Parts: sequence; structure tokens; C-alpha cells
Amino acid sequence: MTSTRTAPRSDDEVFDFNLNAVQAESDLKPFVFLWASEDDPNRRLIMQHMESLDVWPLMAAADGGDAAAMAGIFREALGKKQWAAFRETPLPQYKLKALFAAYRKHSGAAEGESGASSDS
Repeated sequence: MTSTRTAPRSDDEVFDFNLNAVQAESDLKPFVFLWASEDDPNRRLIMQHMESLDVWPLMAAADGGDAAAMAGIFREALGKKQWAAFRETPLPQYKLKALFAAYRKHSGAAEGESGASSDS
């Protein structure tokens, strides 16, 4: 039998990968869209670029299925304050689909790909 056990590494050994040095491959410019509220017909909402979103809440939301994953992306991209304001105005599905498609395009994500998608 062959053992696959490896020797422990000490803190002074060279690392295999420096995640701290990884930079985005594109400009992570925010996505701005208009969505009127009762008080502001020209309300602008700002979503952080999809690639800049924290993956942990996105993966947790994805466990709830596609709709939950999409809501998780919007919640993270808008932030708490804007997410609450966004949800105060009724939103038809056809507008949500168009918004998500535009956001994906802005973020350079392919059709069907999202920040919470996996390779499996």
C-alpha cells in the first residue's frame, strides 16, 4: 500500500498560490439603472459589478434554486439600503428578466451564467 500522506508544512515555506495578488481581468464598473418610485421618477439604483460580489452569500442563496440565486445576486449587488428601496416598488417579471440580462451583459457573464453558478 502506498500512503498519500504529506509532511506538514511550516509557516516559513513558500506558498503555492498567492490569492492576495489576484486582480480582476476587467474594469469592475458599477451598473446603474433607472427604476421610478412614487417619490422619484428618475431614481437611479447602483449595482456593484457581478464579479466583485462576495461569493459566500451568493452560494448560500443558490442552494434555494434559480430564483433564490437571482434574488441573492440583486441583494448583494444593491446592498441592504438599495435592496430595501428596490423591493418597495412592484416589479413585473418581464422587467426583472430584462434587468438581469442587461446586468449580466454589463458584467460580461454569458447567458445562464451568474455569480452563484458552479461548474458542476
